[in-house]
Amino acid sequence: IEDVSTDELYKVLKLRARPKILLASNWESAINIFNNYRNNLLCVISDMSFPREGEMYEKAGYELIGHIKGELPNLPTVLQSSDPANAKYAFSLKSNFINKNSESLLQDLKSFINYYLGFGHFVYRDNQGRQIAVARSMKEFESYLETIPEDSLAYHAMKNHFSHWLMARGEVKIARLINPVKVSDFNSLKEVREFLLNIIRKRRQELNKGRVIKFEESAEIDETNVISLTPGSLGGKGRGLAFINTLIYSFELGRLIPGINIKAPVTAIIGTDEFDLFMERNHLWNFVKEERNYDIIQRAFIKGSLSYTLEKKLRIFLNKIKNPLAVRSSSLFEDSMSQPFSGIFGTYLVPNTDPDAETRLKQISDAIKLVFASIYSGVAKAYFEAINYKIENEKMAVVIQEVVGKRYDDVYYPHISGSAQSFNFYPVAHMKPKDGFAVTAVGLGQYVMEGNLAYRFSPAYPTLEIISQKDLYRNSQVRFYAVDLAKKDLNLLEGENAGLKMLDISVAESHGTLNHIASVLNPDNDTIVPGLDTPGPRVINFADILKYNYIPLAPALRTVLDVVTEASGTPVEIEFAVDLTKDESGNASFYLLQIKPLLGTGAGYNIDPCSIDKDEIVLLTNKSMGNGVIRDITDLIYLEPANFDTSLTVRMAEEIADINEKMVNENRKYILIGPGRWGTRDRFLGIPVAWPQISNARVIVEVSLADFHPDASLGSHFFHNVTSMNIGYFSIDLDSQDDKISFDIIRKQQIIENGEFFRHVRFEEPLIIRMDGKKGMAVISMNDKNVLA
Repeated sequence: IEDVSTDELYKVLKLRARPKILLASNWESAINIFNNYRNNLLCVISDMSFPREGEMYEKAGYELIGHIKGELPNLPTVLQSSDPANAKYAFSLKSNFINKNSESLLQDLKSFINYYLGFGHFVYRDNQGRQIAVARSMKEFESYLETIPEDSLAYHAMKNHFSHWLMARGEVKIARLINPVKVSDFNSLKEVREFLLNIIRKRRQELNKGRVIKFEESAEIDETNVISLTPGSLGGKGRGLAFINTLIYSFELGRLIPGINIKAPVTAIIGTDEFDLFMERNHLWNFVKEERNYDIIQRAFIKGSLSYTLEKKLRIFLNKIKNPLAVRSSSLFEDSMSQPFSGIFGTYLVPNTDPDAETRLKQISDAIKLVFASIYSGVAKAYFEAINYKIENEKMAVVIQEVVGKRYDDVYYPHISGSAQSFNFYPVAHMKPKDGFAVTAVGLGQYVMEGNLAYRFSPAYPTLEIISQKDLYRNSQVRFYAVDLAKKDLNLLEGENAGLKMLDISVAESHGTLNHIASVLNPDNDTIVPGLDTPGPRVINFADILKYNYIPLAPALRTVLDVVTEASGTPVEIEFAVDLTKDESGNASFYLLQIKPLLGTGAGYNIDPCSIDKDEIVLLTNKSMGNGVIRDITDLIYLEPANFDTSLTVRMAEEIADINEKMVNENRKYILIGPGRWGTRDRFLGIPVAWPQISNARVIVEVSLADFHPDASLGSHFFHNVTSMNIGYFSIDLDSQDDKISFDIIRKQQIIENGEFFRHVRFEEPLIIRMDGKKGMAVISMNDKNVLA
């Protein structure tokens, strides 16, 4: 089947739509078939004589063709007979005649089928029957239809050639729309042409929904399909986005969630072939092997050139898309089941607002090149080394997505963005782990991914507030990210946030975007009042949405997580954005941006709480992630909470990175204990490490601060890597009677290194680390007798 995609299911469906032959052995059967299938008939081929009312009737075929021609005058027909004299009957009905005794019988029949029924190529002819052009595919058929002379258009339209050819190709829906329409129904042939082209284009758009399609210069670009700009693998993130598109537009996910539109943003993907071509044509393969300075690598990539074909397509793409664009990595290994590489490679946001088209092209091209270069960053190299993968096996595809949001003055951002997980490692109250968890914030999702203060809730219990009113205010979002539309001379070498702007949350209020998102703290009684009608400190808690159902965000998250988890066969994390602007139907829009597997949720190991002797253990917590037993760790690195200083956390991160490098060189895993939140970008909430700085930690422990009890960094790229690599992740609340950490036992061990902040100690015998994934309980002890499995 020509011009059909490589989608095997689509090919099968096209084969099933092929024309069928229906055989009638008598007059009554023939009339019955005609009455039942008259709207789908391609032609009628009849003998001159066959039974009627139980007796052979010599003119049965002649009368049958006459009857059919009276109903459908333009339907192609053939009267066949072994008597050439019967040709006069056929010609009197303007029907074709075939002599059954002719030596060219099969050729005569083939010629009729090709000429009248649309089998084979569509031959455009003028009103004299002379050939003008030959369409070998639907694409060519549409292209020629735009330009053929009006006399040719009239010739084919009046004879129903268009509908016959489309019907023969299995395009039954289009053929049925075209067949009953007559040229006389229109005021001009120009209207006929527009009618035909509109039907074909709408049908093509329907077929392309939820599919990855090749870029075409003339095609409309919308969110219903993923556009492939160059050949090659889509990469891990690209595959996830193609899956999202299929769920939303082919399987109509939105029908399961009334009251809100489920969408995906406009998405284009540069396949991995462009990466290979870029590396070869710019002679970079040997360069990246020898060069260690990432800044120099980035500059070399910027100087390189993309293929002419890609640049040409990008020019057309940028001419059609006027909103800011996110240029995101999509490596072969990214978001995979085994190693997700989450947050390891580059993502750049480009304002895409410069009036000069060449400037916009350069900005998007530089972003693509820097995503290519991010494979060779220090962070990426450390990750490859930590998981024992060869960097030479990695290839990079690039995803270009239209940023969800709206313009406000000189910035651009969505009302809401966030991430959600189908498995909650820290359930509270009557929540269950499978109820899932969501983290939401005002503005761009970069804020959530960095682990900044954001609002956390369970989609299953959206009205349940996990922390106290006072803590809710204290932990409320106070800043947000937006795309900086006013920035001139964008220099992406400044970093991934070069095109962004961090703003105070009061700016969002001035834009009117907090109307259904924020509440107000009443300091007189420490209560939080939804809405912004009263003066007082603002609290971002999405109360109007989660408690009073301004939009069904929680049901949407719950349904999407359930469907994607079921389809993926594993717990998942999604990234999303919400536009609260309602359409004519009163629906806001929920945009699904990314999906990735969420690993580390195994729950096969069991700890018996009754068997725990709290006096003999090093650590006990009821808030842990991980499952199983670790028996080969003797090293422990810790920072005592009393020595924690929020003004020195950057230096702390540098020190632990140096210690970690030594542990990597010695191939020693260790337990890491420290106050506040690990991996946060906010240095006042904890120690702002990146994953490679603590890559040899086998267990990570967060200890509460005196005036701050942080949740784990759920939703951050840091936390996702911890979970996917099956790292034990514990949280200790020093004010809780259920949690315990014995610094007395730790201090008695052999000191290996005493730094400015951290102390490295070593136990004589390996510690026993047990993690119960179902209970969320973990115990670290010095021997086996304290905890029974």
